[in-house]
Amino acid sequence: MVNHMRHTSGHRDQRRANQTLEAVNLSKCGHCGEQKLPHKICANCGYYNGRQVVDVLKKLDKKERKKKEKELAEKEGAKT
Repeated sequence: MVNHMRHTSGHRDQRRANQTLEAVNLSKCGHCGEQKLPHKICANCGYYNGRQVVDVLKKLDKKERKKKEKELAEKEGAKT
């Protein structure tokens, strides 16, 4: 049988002192002013470092087109 040494509560608490969660550091987008993670593309406008990297409007138009097609199909189904 192995002898187990008991750790004091102070030793345990000192070890756990560094396990806290840190707050997320957010920065302001230079183009639109939204909060974003640093060194990441802005999800709102698609800009990074002063230039457009992702065309966000193109993706939104595609979703809007699908939504519109679904609405039209429902209207046609209700009419027949």
